[in-house]
Amino acid sequence: MKVYTKTGDKGMTSLIGGERVFKTDERVEAYGSVDELAAFTALLADNMRADAALTVDVDDLNRILSRLMSVEALLAVGESGSDKVAPLAPETISWLEERIDALQENLKPIDKFTIPGGNAVVSMCHVCRTVCRRAERAALRADAKYGVDPTVLVWLNRLSDYFYLLGRSLTARYAVEEVLWIP
Repeated sequence: MKVYTKTGDKGMTSLIGGERVFKTDERVEAYGSVDELAAFTALLADNMRADAALTVDVDDLNRILSRLMSVEALLAVGESGSDKVAPLAPETISWLEERIDALQENLKPIDKFTIPGGNAVVSMCHVCRTVCRRAERAALRADAKYGVDPTVLVWLNRLSDYFYLLGRSLTARYAVEEVLWIP
């Protein structure tokens, strides 16, 4: 089977269920942004994998990658595809909140924004956070026009918080100075 089908050469693609839409459709933008987030999340996990002390975090990222694929599918559903993709379970959000709480409990509180950097892995966390925020905005635009499973929207919002706290946690792990923004 060839990778290219030529069916998208004129700017159209198919959603789950067979509906043909322009590649500029809000749903395509949303699942494309989530796809980009998945690629950056995999890169982050790959760069953490060699450190045995980060096994739990890598396992979390692998679980997140699986959920990102589910989110992509949910965002790619067309008019006749709603019965083809299972919704995200509410436990998906509670698990992520538990992981956020676990990360946060080991960090000192701050009252200013942090400036990313100091270590490539920490910076990758911030790349994931910002791409996740963009994916969330794209999903909200798709929701405004077509409707999106509300669990997807909440999960993406929590996920950006997770990446932020993972970055802060890794700042401590790598003994990098956490730089706070002072306007």
